[in-house]
Amino acid sequence: MLLLAVDTSGKNGSLALARVTPGQSEIDILETIPLTGGAFSAQLVPLIAASLEKHGHSKRDLGAFAVVSGPGSFTGLRVGLAAIKGLAEALEKPIVAVSLLEAVAHGSALLDRVFAVLDAERSDVYVGDYDLGSPLSVPSERLLGREELLAEAKSQSSDRLVVTPDATLVSALRAGGIRVELIEYPSSAVIARLGWEHLQHGQIVRPADLEANYIRRSDAEIFAKPR
Repeated sequence: MLLLAVDTSGKNGSLALARVTPGQSEIDILETIPLTGGAFSAQLVPLIAASLEKHGHSKRDLGAFAVVSGPGSFTGLRVGLAAIKGLAEALEKPIVAVSLLEAVAHGSALLDRVFAVLDAERSDVYVGDYDLGSPLSVPSERLLGREELLAEAKSQSSDRLVVTPDATLVSALRAGGIRVELIEYPSSAVIARLGWEHLQHGQIVRPADLEANYIRRSDAEIFAKPR
């Protein structure tokens, strides 16, 4: 069957079409397509249709969906989640919600305890605490100030590796004596592989229950006047 993976969480995004076989961990990525930031809503559905047609399929051949649920752009996430909700509901197929921080953590060359870190702007960072060597561990995801991350990473430097696709963060952390690994920004192919792994473990969500994991509150929530 086919699995469609979508990431619209960042300034730019991507989608991936993959062929998967129940009971097998390996997947065949048929195509990965970049999405231009600021135009997700106009691009996403037409590009999905074009990719399916290119490979001789229709939307009826889609058997599952994997989508980045956060953290990231409030507007971008809403576009991706809405599109996947609509397709999954119409086709009655399962959805897997994938954290972008989890994808960053799995970009490490080491199966180790890691801090997956993404720039959250405003001198803040999104931090995911992952133990990749223990599949049963429950990760925590938080919003921290850069100085808070530096202090926490220093206190756990003996057993924590910081992993990030942000070169500016790498420079700052290395200057502070922190072990850090620079990785490529996770593509939707990575999201497809993680989504397939979660799907085989039954970690699915119904369209009605699919929600964004922003971690940070929106400006509207922060600056709302108390009633």
